[in-house]
Amino acid sequence: MHKKEISKAVLKRLPGYLNYLKSMPQGGSPYISATALANALGMGEVQVRKDLAMVSDGGRPKVGYLRENLMEDISQFLGYDNTTDAVLVGAGKLGQALLGYVGFEAYGLNVLAAFDVDPQTEATDEGKPILPMEKLESFCAENQVLMGIITVPAPFAQQVCDQLIRCGIKAIWNFAPVHLDVRENILVQNENMATSLAVLSMHLQAHIKENK
Repeated sequence: MHKKEISKAVLKRLPGYLNYLKSMPQGGSPYISATALANALGMGEVQVRKDLAMVSDGGRPKVGYLRENLMEDISQFLGYDNTTDAVLVGAGKLGQALLGYVGFEAYGLNVLAAFDVDPQTEATDEGKPILPMEKLESFCAENQVLMGIITVPAPFAQQVCDQLIRCGIKAIWNFAPVHLDVRENILVQNENMATSLAVLSMHLQAHIKENK
């Protein structure tokens, strides 16, 4: 179907739908309705119905969506069927863990290499190298890389961000706990662990109060 303009809020919900559809046991009904999906995920039916209509026209009244087709529609819309090459800057423990995570392939992400001010001479178990920062610009140019992943300490994140942009990077996945200043045509997606921890902590506090 024709790709529609879609909000970031919807984009953040779509992977959740896809993960649930993939986790459904085999042998059941090949169809799933927006109502069933909403109930399973604890979401509003109207919202789920609108989200699915943005990415798939395969829904049938009183029947729902053919699950396999819906998964394919969501994957294609999110670009999981197209491989995106990326570079990672910051080869500490988090950086090396992300570099060696093979699960990214299912989402169309291929981390080609990591870069660090103190590079290691040995490649990871997956054969992906850790290179000195001096090679970042030439590597991005030679491999036409458009995505960068930042896993450096917060004080160095803006400097790394600026360097990635100079290398032609258009999208940045930021794991550093700091706001990055970029031009309007650069997309930054922040992974804020402190925010996630705060949400979990508040949930636990509410649960404790309810059970006192």
